[in-house]
Amino acid sequence: MPEPFLGRTVIVTGAARGVGRAAAELLVQNGANVMLADRDEAKLKEVRPEGKGETAHFSCDLSQKFGVNNLLAAATDAFERIHAVITTPTDFERGDPMTLTVDALDRVLAANLRSAFLLSQAAAAKMIARAEADGTEGEAGAIVHVSALSGQLSAPDIAAHAISCAALDQLTRTLAATLAPKGIRVNGVAPGGVMTDALKTSIGEEPQLQPALIARTPLGRLGEASEAAEAALFLISSRASFITGQIMTVDGGRSVLDPLAAANV
Repeated sequence: MPEPFLGRTVIVTGAARGVGRAAAELLVQNGANVMLADRDEAKLKEVRPEGKGETAHFSCDLSQKFGVNNLLAAATDAFERIHAVITTPTDFERGDPMTLTVDALDRVLAANLRSAFLLSQAAAAKMIARAEADGTEGEAGAIVHVSALSGQLSAPDIAAHAISCAALDQLTRTLAATLAPKGIRVNGVAPGGVMTDALKTSIGEEPQLQPALIARTPLGRLGEASEAAEAALFLISSRASFITGQIMTVDGGRSVLDPLAAANV
């Protein structure tokens, strides 16, 4: 069976760790060419996926237009065409709404929301222009925004992160409706109880968190970053050709069993 992403180019942000890194690794294994992007240049350089696809690395601040433009230029220089984008949140701030500072909120929104908005906007324009030139307008590209379950449930202890993820989900729906006529599908993935660096840090600070999460997860365990990444890969693949504007929750069933509980990433 041929690799589903062979010869396709995908930009993955937040690729230095967590779901972003897992997505980049899976894509390369499946034949994709991947532009890995992250603010953490040192950590990003450690990510060297192995597979039939090729990789390039680019470190910049995607909350600024010049960073986004430079990333897209680097991606097209390396691989000529962009077929898909996967964005992942890169900033996490603990603290309830009454102690959260405006600076902290602005920082998280810039890293998680503004960067996804700017990149999606600019990448979509390139996808549309290329599709029109090639006569493939019906399948111009795909975008996936990874958010978190905390954007759907009350999470006052991580208010800034939860706010940014809720906004990411709305961005996904809005862009899906806007870009569908142009042949671009936009979907989201909302992990919950997935073992990312942020969750590891939270568990380190609150050891009781892990058994509490497992206790209210029907599948009886925490998830792996690769499991959330698999959902993102599905949504940018041709197998999801009739899916747009959807947020796929990857949480072991926790949101179904316990919808009113405070969420953690």
